[in-house]
Formats: sequence, C-alpha cells, structure tokens
Amino acid sequence: MTGVRRADVGDAAALVALRVTMLEAMGAPVGDVAAPWRAAALDWFTRSLSEPQTFAAFVYEVPEAGIVSGAAGMCDRHAPSPRNVEGLRGHVFNVSTEAHARGRGYARSCLTALLRWFAEETTVSVVDLHATSGGDHLYRSLGFTAPRHPALQLRRDQMQEKP
Repeated sequence: MTGVRRADVGDAAALVALRVTMLEAMGAPVGDVAAPWRAAALDWFTRSLSEPQTFAAFVYEVPEAGIVSGAAGMCDRHAPSPRNVEGLRGHVFNVSTEAHARGRGYARSCLTALLRWFAEETTVSVVDLHATSGGDHLYRSLGFTAPRHPALQLRRDQMQEKP
C-alpha cells in the first residue's frame, strides 16, 4: 500500500518508532530498544487503537520503506461549558516523519486525515496540540492558532508546597 491510511492495532509498533523519532528530534533521551517506556508505549498504542470512537492515528506508508510518517489524536472529556456542552476536546500528538522521508508532505497528509476524522466522526469543538518549531508552519497552515488563554504547566518535580 502507498499513501495515507488509518492505523490499526498492527501498526502500534510503527507508532512507537515514530514517537522515538519525534522525541529524539526534540532532544529527549529515549534510551535503547529495551527502555521500559517503549514497552509501555506499545501497550498504550495497542489499547488505544482498539478504541476507534475516541482515538485515531493515520500513517503514511511507502512500498520501499513501510510506515514513514504518522499523526495521532484523541478525544478528551472535560467539564461542559456554554461553548462545549459535551465537554469533548481533541488533542493531536505524535506527528512525526522519519528523517529520510521528510519534505514530501507525508505528515500533512496524515494530519489532514486526522483533522477530517475529528470533524466528521467526533463532536469535538476544539483541537489542541503542542507545536515544535519544526512543525509550527505546518500547523498554522492548517488553521491552528495560539489559544486565547496561555497554557501553563506544573511538572511533578515542582509540586511542592510554596511558602
């Protein structure tokens, strides 16, 4: 098969490999193939791919190299609000392309298919993502903008009582 398609449970290992590629590009230490997080990620993707109403991943496959790109997304439940009575929000992540296959529009194809899934098969009212400098142009070209309110984080190692 050549082109973009929806990932299935058999693609879980490829999604983990793309996650490794993405994390390495972000400068994160990923460890070797026996790193415990990889087995946990394989289990997570396998379980998530079996929940097609709330999770989708799209991959780009080429005959000579197999799966070279992908994008994943999930629906998260939040408290209802006036603008989002169901409280359903989308989250895009794991957008990645193997280095040798970059610049060919594969990630755009995967992300476009994922956004179509959100629009046609879910009731999400907003889709969030965290952009790297390398992906910012792609996301903005597809209509993503900065949120109205700044996103902040508190990491676990910072969770201590402050005087």
